[in-house]
Amino acid sequence: MAMNRDELFTKLKEVLVSDFDIDEGDVTLDANIVTDLDLDSIDAVEMIVKMKPYLNAKIEPEAFKSVRTLGDVVNVLEPLTK
Repeated sequence: MAMNRDELFTKLKEVLVSDFDIDEGDVTLDANIVTDLDLDSIDAVEMIVKMKPYLNAKIEPEAFKSVRTLGDVVNVLEPLTK
């Protein structure tokens, strides 16, 4: 299921709002995962795991070493939806 950036971000927002009780208004592409959304590394891993059903490729943990914002997450995940 190929998804564009907007569709992927929408799914990510749904996961954050429903599973992590994050205010929808706080979920932006510029939001820092740790400082703005108060997610720790375990939460971040759980967030990625919840996105797996929308991906068509294996997630490489190395790809997430430089991820800081939700925009970074979308950039890493988008190629995996093709």
